[in-house]
Amino acid sequence: MQTVLPSGTEGETADFTHFAFHPQLARNIADRGFVEPTPIQQATIPLLLQGHDVVGLANTGTGKTAAFCLPLIHRILEHELTGSILVVSPTRELAQQIRDDCVLFTKGTQIRTGIYVGGQDIERQLRSLKPLPQFIVGTPGRLRDLIANYSALHLSQASTVVLDEFDRMLDMGFIEDVTYLLEQMPKIRQSIFFSATITPDIQELLPRFSHSPKIISVQQTAVAKTIEQDRIETRSQGEKLIKLTEYLADDAFDKVLIFANTKRSVQRLADELQRRGFHADSIHGDKTQPQRQKVLNQFKEGRLRVLVATDVAARGLDIPDVSHVINYDEPDSYESYIHRIGRTGRAGRVGKALTFVPFLPKKQSGHSGAF
Repeated sequence: MQTVLPSGTEGETADFTHFAFHPQLARNIADRGFVEPTPIQQATIPLLLQGHDVVGLANTGTGKTAAFCLPLIHRILEHELTGSILVVSPTRELAQQIRDDCVLFTKGTQIRTGIYVGGQDIERQLRSLKPLPQFIVGTPGRLRDLIANYSALHLSQASTVVLDEFDRMLDMGFIEDVTYLLEQMPKIRQSIFFSATITPDIQELLPRFSHSPKIISVQQTAVAKTIEQDRIETRSQGEKLIKLTEYLADDAFDKVLIFANTKRSVQRLADELQRRGFHADSIHGDKTQPQRQKVLNQFKEGRLRVLVATDVAARGLDIPDVSHVINYDEPDSYESYIHRIGRTGRAGRVGKALTFVPFLPKKQSGHSGAF
């Protein structure tokens, strides 16, 4: 029986000191400038500290990584958890971000975090499995490869599994890999799921993958008030490119994330912007992981002004201070639109989202899409 816990206001936590974390962990939290927990952290941390299975439903960018990392680290430091923790992510970039957060939160401890994703040196990953890290962070395909083809990863003693962006994993066709991974783990374990939505497919899988999970929902269906939205009508691809370059020539567009729908269109647009003198680059599935990580780091650090991406950058990634999100290609759903524009207007800052749409004569008033 699943227990649904609404996100009410009872028992609100004023700050992180309320959780009475292990002293070293508390210092690391303070060093990162964390003071007040986000709603998803406030709701899930007490349950995870108690060892419950949890399904956390929250929008991207709401602090889900800390929501599961902090209580699990505390339980390791307090010797309440002895087996490894498997953290599965749908994308390499999100896995890298989770790994980086775990490293920062475990500073000054003996806890090790390993990352296992495609596109990186497999030999280095094999070496890092000896001895087995406490946190095993990776993408489904590479984790399965390490078990099935290399016999290098053994999950029989793992105590906990975290499936982050679970709905995205299903959308990307990872259910067979995820099922395989969970079959390698003990049936008695702590199972933690984080997702933006709970679909009928997820509802069907939960009884197979977890035991009486507590379901926490702190979803925000409305677009953040800090995001200004606008539609840009164009009559042709040529006009669309001209308008895009006119916007990018404006100094107010100082850190711009542009979304296109295919790997080919992303690379073509990034190449064209470079030819026109813009400091632009791209990330998509045809680039190696080191290439993607290098470009992403440059964009995060402000050394790259324009990043063109597929939806790989729309979910889970923490990219600070994005001034504008531009949907060069219309997203295929309203949910995708929400995730894309959620990359701007974060941490109380005002952001702007522009979406290019086909021009419609006035007699056909009302664009048929949700954008």
